[in-house]
Amino acid sequence: MACALQTRTTIQSQKTLSDIQEIMLDMRSGKVSYAVMSFGGFLGIGDKLFAVPWNALTLDTENKRFTLDVAKERLEGAPGFNQDCWPDMADQSWARQIHDYYGTRSYSDDSKL
Repeated sequence: MACALQTRTTIQSQKTLSDIQEIMLDMRSGKVSYAVMSFGGFLGIGDKLFAVPWNALTLDTENKRFTLDVAKERLEGAPGFNQDCWPDMADQSWARQIHDYYGTRSYSDDSKL
């Protein structure tokens, strides 16, 4: 399940990277699992979508934005998908790949501790 959220996200260099296009909820826990961001296109055409683990984002309350501590070059190589072919976000191997890439842990991993 997703709902729209108009929120700016920046990367290490403090430049605006993207708006969060969607948020993805874990239906079992009710927690936000991923922020879906677009990157790489021109005027919305050819954008590559990225599911960024929610816990990879930091809320900057002073500037009213999220920050993502990932170099732009690294994000360009991140696992992504196109608008017409979303991954199965409930697939544990997909989730592990995403969390490994961003160096985060899923909420389900935290509940096993």
